[in-house]
Amino acid sequence: MYGQTEHCIDSKMALTRLACILVLLSTHCYFNVLAVILKTTNDAPWANEFESIELSCLIESISTKNPRIEWKKIKDGEPSYVYFEKKISGDLEGRAMIREPATLVITNATRSDSASYRCEVSAQTDLKSFDEILINLVVRVKPVVPKCAVPKSVPVGTAAELRCVEDQGFPKSQYQWFRNKEEIPDDPKTSPKFINSSYTLNAETGTLKFSAVRMNDSAEYFCRAKNDAGHSECGPQTMEIYDINIARIILGVLVVVLLCITVGLCFAYKRGYFASQKQTGNNYKAPAKGEGVDYVRAEDEGDFRHKSSFVI
Repeated sequence: MYGQTEHCIDSKMALTRLACILVLLSTHCYFNVLAVILKTTNDAPWANEFESIELSCLIESISTKNPRIEWKKIKDGEPSYVYFEKKISGDLEGRAMIREPATLVITNATRSDSASYRCEVSAQTDLKSFDEILINLVVRVKPVVPKCAVPKSVPVGTAAELRCVEDQGFPKSQYQWFRNKEEIPDDPKTSPKFINSSYTLNAETGTLKFSAVRMNDSAEYFCRAKNDAGHSECGPQTMEIYDINIARIILGVLVVVLLCITVGLCFAYKRGYFASQKQTGNNYKAPAKGEGVDYVRAEDEGDFRHKSSFVI
């Protein structure tokens, strides 16, 4: 009798446990069926410009048959529709599509597509009727050919600056400089070929500054702009280092001065500044005649005589 009672108690406890398990399962299933839940496989995707990219928005659970699906692009804090009322719109019109149930596929990404995108799903008949997922898209842009400035000739021992600029790449470009096709290290002390050079290289701004150039710095230089999407280079440019000879400079100045003096003397002579100022009989000016006095020129004398006496 006692054994039968104990068996009944164990059976009741087992049934109670089973009932509790069924209640928990039913509650879990009820919650899943009456709640819209979204997930994504990648909340920070990236793509190179002009490639396709997928912004995944997966509906993990839902009971509403025809939920409302919308996509919004958020840039500089301002949201705008890119998928609304089952149509691609805004910036993505003509180059995007929806892959069921709610994934957004951009077929030709451009640099302006870098932004945050929000997938929103509304299910009116679900207990939890709304869910959303935020995805941050980065479109990488390959750098264009950078603009390089290399001085053509620099006196030995003086400073020189080489510049490299590129502003189209995304993310922001980093810069490398090359001398005779060999990369210039950030620190000259790390390479035996550059250990005697005195320069600073800024990979962020693209400037290569020599504090005092040496004769062996004469070479062809070019710059490379690079980022995660690729790289571009400018054409090589030659920088010539020349020696300053003080004696030659002084001699050159003297030659120029003598040449200027010679030219000035020739010009003055042609203008007649050095011509003889001799008086001749033809250009002699006769003195003014006194009243009643006439003068005649003697043939054999170089002066004048009275022609007639005074009239009284």
